[in-house]
Order: sequence, then structure tokens, then C-alpha cells
Amino acid sequence: MSDLIATLRTIVGGRHVLTGARATARYRQGYRTGSGAALAVVRPGSLIDQWRVARACVAADVSIVMQAANTGLTGGSTPDGEDYPGGCVIISTVRLAHLHLIRDGRQAICLPGTTLHALEKALKPIGREPHSVIGSSCFGASVVGGICNNSGGSLVQRGPAFTQLSLHAVVEPGGSLRLVNHLGVALGDDPEEMLRRLDSGAFSEADVQDCADRWAHDHGYAAHVREIDSATPARFNADARRLFEAAGSAGKLIVFAVRVDSFPRQEGAATFYLGTNDPARLTALRRAILRDASTLPIAGEYMHRDAFDIADRYGKDMFVAIERLGTDRLPALFAVKAWIDGLPFLQAGFSDRLMQRIGRLLPDHLPRAIRRFRDRFAHHLLLKVPEAAIGETRALLAALFADADADHFECPAPIAAKAFLHRFVAAGAAVRYRAVHRRAVADIVALDIALPRNATDWQEILPPDMEAQVIHRLYYGHFLCHVFHQDYIVRKGVEPIAFEHRLWALLDRRGAEYPAEHNVGHLYRAKPALERFYRAIDPRNQCNPGIGQTARARYWGDEHKEATRP
Repeated sequence: MSDLIATLRTIVGGRHVLTGARATARYRQGYRTGSGAALAVVRPGSLIDQWRVARACVAADVSIVMQAANTGLTGGSTPDGEDYPGGCVIISTVRLAHLHLIRDGRQAICLPGTTLHALEKALKPIGREPHSVIGSSCFGASVVGGICNNSGGSLVQRGPAFTQLSLHAVVEPGGSLRLVNHLGVALGDDPEEMLRRLDSGAFSEADVQDCADRWAHDHGYAAHVREIDSATPARFNADARRLFEAAGSAGKLIVFAVRVDSFPRQEGAATFYLGTNDPARLTALRRAILRDASTLPIAGEYMHRDAFDIADRYGKDMFVAIERLGTDRLPALFAVKAWIDGLPFLQAGFSDRLMQRIGRLLPDHLPRAIRRFRDRFAHHLLLKVPEAAIGETRALLAALFADADADHFECPAPIAAKAFLHRFVAAGAAVRYRAVHRRAVADIVALDIALPRNATDWQEILPPDMEAQVIHRLYYGHFLCHVFHQDYIVRKGVEPIAFEHRLWALLDRRGAEYPAEHNVGHLYRAKPALERFYRAIDPRNQCNPGIGQTARARYWGDEHKEATRP
């Protein structure tokens, strides 16, 4: 492999080819789960560099793992173990963070490292916003990563991240790399010239094609989610409706750019904070809104009181950091945290324990109105509606949520911001709990599930013996889409994988699909339709082999394809 490493250094420069265990650790370790070995981490600084790096890796017959911000929750953008054919090279795209607004900002072309936050900032001055806004997991998430993972997000009207317009490369069965321009931008025919022009923005509006037959977001989702009597979920990763080239590819393609729609920013929206002890109240509300509302809500974010409490205690420092420092400084904060955790003389999780101690010294960060609802109710819902729907929402809530067992209030803007931020830090709070209580915790079993649209019994009741195996159960999610995040903090001595497989059996009986929006990673088994898609776009199985617990062997281990080897 020394020849390959030398070639990679020639392409990107020596400081951007990392080989030492400490230097590569943050790229080899998943945000929440998963870790493995890598021959090298390569950080290309241009699209041409990325093309040349990928070609060198294909020629050397090493396995390729594409990675952007490494913020995924299922370990899908990091190696898992050490048994990769030829060894594994991670191509990190964080330096490729450019974006180009086109069509007066109605669309954007995002390169592999473009973050959702950067796109949001670019669109804000023109009164528009991206398909997704920062949701339930973490900052730094990339636009391309969202597309490749069919990420869902919190916005009810728009569905999962999706586009049919991308520039990507396919590893051919014979061991060559083919560039495919389905971006809808005329860039020429020579791969390196095409990538140079795209990287530098050397194209005009005249080069941008209409592409009326291809979507840059899921145009049909708003009607789809309203079908409340359907026995299938509204959105999930294995849904064949939204698997198309880069969309849902999970690292099985080398993606250079995606073209996505933007949306007018909704001014004058209102946020309502709802609480109840009766899950049936929320069921009735959901069905009434999706069936009768003239305009769909913007968001409907659910949180159980147990998740509220863990986020309150173990997400407090992150809440305050985001509120006071803003999102621009968070990448630097996470970089410092990763550097500290990489110091060999510190125990694992030192930075989390330090931040937890700091958080305890901070003053109370939640408004009294929210605290009162926490004490009164087990189930909490944040309902954000556009200006046109405020009147009918007030009338509906007055009928369904105005008594001792179900109540609501309309949030002033500062309280609404705090409520959504509190909901946001819930996922990271579970990770923090594990870091602080390593002696008591075996691991986190984290599921994101999609229930059928017609399901009315959405609250999970675990068998008593499974209940005894967990310290905390954290339930939160995107309620109107019937997508739930379920984090189980499993006690020491319990086998997390066995526990998770029992959960899968329970979910299968409920007609749930999983994962719903974080992709299979290395935690879930890819269902047949998803595996067929992976096989079709990566016939050589050189990109992210083993994703979704599929085969790792070249050509998927199929003997009849051996003859196509170079």
C-alpha cells in the first residue's frame, strides 16, 4: 500500500493524507456508534482532487468510504471493523464546502462538504431556506450526506431529503471510474474540465437546464403524508419511491454535487406548546390536522417527559453554547472537543465529563412555562404552523387541548426558540449520559422508526423483562410524519445487540419500518429492495462495502461475476 499512499500524497499534499492511529481516530469513530481501521484518511481540496483520489483507490482495489462531517447516527460513514477487501481508505470531503445558488436562489448546487448550516446562511439574505433546517441530531451535517441517507428532518411539508439531479461517479465492474452528469448543468465532456468548472463556478445560467422531468425535492410528500388511512409509513429509508442514484446511495457512489430546491421563508408563523397525559389526544390531533387542515403545519415535534429530563440535565451545556455562541462557532468547539478526546493521557470521554460539570454550574435555561408543563404532562408536542393556519389551529386546540388532562399555550418567539432548542439537544444528551455513566451503561440502542400512517396506538409498551434491562427509554420524534427516535440506555450486563433484535421483532408486529431517516449504517440490515438498489449502483461493491450488513466481498461474493475482474 506504500505506492498508493505516495500517490495520494502527490495528489492532495502530505498534510492531507493521515495515516497514524491518533490522526485518523476522529474519522474512524462514528458520532454515536461504530469504528474500524483505515489505511489512510484523505482530504481532497478540490473536486479534481476527489476524482483523482477515487481513481487511485479504485485502481489499487482498496475499499472506499466517503465521509462528510461524520455526524451520522448509525455509523454508515465510518469503517466498521477491519475486514475490508484491500483495506479501507476514508475520503473526507470537509474541505469541499462550496455551493452555488442558481435560478435566483430558487435552487442550489452543493458540493460534498457543504453543510446544511452554510446553505441556510447563504439563502437567508434572499428570504429563502433549504429543504431541511437543523433538526434533532447535530450541527455540521452536510447537504450531500442528507441526500445520500434520505434524511428526514422535522419539516412536515417537504418529506425526506431527495433529488434526482446529481454529479457522481460509478465504479464500473471492470475497475474503472465513470463520471455521470445528471446535474442538469452543461459542463462539457472531459471529467476533469467538468469538475474544474463546477468547483470554480465557471458556468452561466444559460448552462443550467430546466430538467422538468427530474425533481430536486419530493413534490408528492405533502399529499402522501395526509393519507392517514394508509397501512404504510409516510417515509423510511428502504422506500423504493425515493431511491434514485445519489438519493439513498449511502456511500455506494462517489458524489461530487447535488442540485436541490430552496423554499420561501415562512414569516409570521406561530408555535404552540402542547401537553397531555393521554396519548389518544395527540392521535386525535394528528388525524384532524392531516385530514382537515387547509395548510399543513411547518413542524410537529414530540418529546416524552423522560427524554425532556435527560435533555434538561445532559444537554444543558450544549443548549447554552448554541444559544450564546451561535451556530457559526460550533464546528470549532467540536474540533477542540475531538482534539482533547484524542490526547492519549486522558481517559475516554474526558471532554464530555468536563462539559457536564460545567453545565451543572450554569443557571436554569428553560422558561417557567415549559417547566410547568413538564411537571403536569408526560407527553409534549411543539406545533409550528404558518400564518395562514394560526386561526384554525387555535380553534382546534381550544376543542382538543384545553382541560386538566391536555393543555396548550401559544409561545412568544423567545420561548419557542428555547423549546425547539431543548428538543434539538435530546439526541446528543443520550450520548452524554453514556459518557458520564460508563460504569452503569452497556451502550445506547438507538432506533429511528416509521409507523404506518393509519396507526393509532403509537406509544410503545415494553415487556416487563425488557423494561428491566434499560436505565432510561427516550422517545422523541416527528409526530405528524409518525417518525420516532427511540433511544434505550441499556444496563451493564445486558447484550445490546440481542436487546435490539428483540425490539425489531416488536416493531415488525406493529408494521413499522426502520430505519426511518438515518439510513441503515452498520446497525440495521438492509431490506431486499434497498440491497438491490445498492447492488445496481455499485456492482463491484468497492464503495462502503458491508453497509446495511450486506456482503463485503468484491462483486458481492457472486461467483458468476468473477469473470469480470480486471
